[in-house]
Amino acid sequence: MAKIAFLGLGVMGFPMAGHLAAAGHEVTVYNRSAAKSEAWLAAHKGKAAKTPAEASKGAEFVMSCVGNDDDLRQICLGETGAFAGMSPGAIFVDHTTVSAAVTRELYAEADSRQISFVDAPISGGQAGAENGQLVVMCGGDEGAYARAEPVIAAYSKLCKRLGESGAGQLTKMVNQICIAGLVQGLSEGLHFAEKAGLDGRAVVEVIGGGAAGSWQMVNRYETMLDDEFEHGFAVDWMRKDLGICLSTADENGASLPVTALVDQFYKDVQKLGGGRWDTSSLIRRLRAMG
Repeated sequence: MAKIAFLGLGVMGFPMAGHLAAAGHEVTVYNRSAAKSEAWLAAHKGKAAKTPAEASKGAEFVMSCVGNDDDLRQICLGETGAFAGMSPGAIFVDHTTVSAAVTRELYAEADSRQISFVDAPISGGQAGAENGQLVVMCGGDEGAYARAEPVIAAYSKLCKRLGESGAGQLTKMVNQICIAGLVQGLSEGLHFAEKAGLDGRAVVEVIGGGAAGSWQMVNRYETMLDDEFEHGFAVDWMRKDLGICLSTADENGASLPVTALVDQFYKDVQKLGGGRWDTSSLIRRLRAMG
C-alpha cells in the first residue's frame, strides 16, 4: 500500500480519493474549501492538510483533480504547491482536463526536481468516479506510468498510456470532440421524434440496439425525454474542454467544424441559465427554439 496525497475533492475527486482509502492506501487530502476535506474525513479513513505542499510531503504519489490550467499551476507551484513538498522519485498524477501545453510545462518543472509527472485525464462522469469505473488516458514516461497504474486501478476500469507527456490530454480532447457531436445528434433525433409524435422511449428501445446506439443514448435518453438536467457533467465544464480542443486545433491544423458549432450551441444553453446543467441539455435548446 502506498502513501498518497489527493488534491481536489470535487464531484470526481471526492469519490476517487475514497476508493484509494478503501483500497488500503494511506491517503492525505487537500481541498481549497476545508469543509470538503472535513466531509471526506467523515466518510473515509485518512488525513487532511492545509496546503498542497503539506499534503504531498513524503507521499509516493500525488493525485490531482481540479478545475483548469490555472488551478493546476496553483496547486503544483510556489512555496505551498505540491512540488515543494514532494521528494525526488515521487510521482504526480494529474486527472484534471487541461491543455497539453500546461501539462508539458509542469512535466518539465517536475523533471527538474527529479519528480515524475503523468497526465491522466478521466472519462466516465460522476457515476464512473463513484463506482470506480473510470477510463483513464495517460501520457508521460513509461516507468512512471507503470508504477502509477496499480494505484489508479482503485477507481478505473481501463487505464492506458498513449505516449509521452501531453498524450493523455490530447486523447481526452478526442474524447470530448466525439461526445460533442454525439450529444447534438442524439438531441436532434429525440427532438425530431417528439415533433413527429413518436414515443421516444419506444424509439430508443428499437434504435439503441443498432448502429445508432451509444453510451450517451443508454445513459441519457430518459432524462433528456423527461427534461431533467440537474446531474452529470456541467455545460460550463464542457465549454472549457471544447475551448481547449479548438485552441489546440488552431495550433495543429485540425478541422473541427462540428465541434465549433456545438460549442456555440452550448453557449446558447448557458444563456438559458444552464451552465450547471448536464451536457445532454442541448435538447432543451432545441425545444426553446420551438
